[in-house]
Amino acid sequence: QVQLVESGGGLVQAGDSLRLSCVASGLTFRTYTMGWFRQAPGKEREFVAAFSWIGDLYYGDSMKGRFTISRDNRKNSVYLQMNMLKVDDTAVYYCAASTASRRVGPGGYDYWGQGTQVTVSS
Repeated sequence: QVQLVESGGGLVQAGDSLRLSCVASGLTFRTYTMGWFRQAPGKEREFVAAFSWIGDLYYGDSMKGRFTISRDNRKNSVYLQMNMLKVDDTAVYYCAASTASRRVGPGGYDYWGQGTQVTVSS
């Protein structure tokens, strides 16, 4: 059984930083592209970042320069370092796993975590 478990969310002020973590189990982690998505109330799920299993990095436009994705295949983990957080970054952040080797939309991901809430106050 595949499980993705996110952690690290919380309430912060604008300009602060947070680091999200996602630990995967039940899959061969190194063969999966790992992505982060987010969803704010009343909005569609939005792509944040992805780290493909062949080593390519992808970022959503509004995250470039502020967010950094990384992974540790030895620990079956993917991370999202978020700096200079804005109120608009408030959302539930989801970790996801895909067998695709390139950036794909939410439909291209096979497994999802339960999400972790990030709230940024002004």
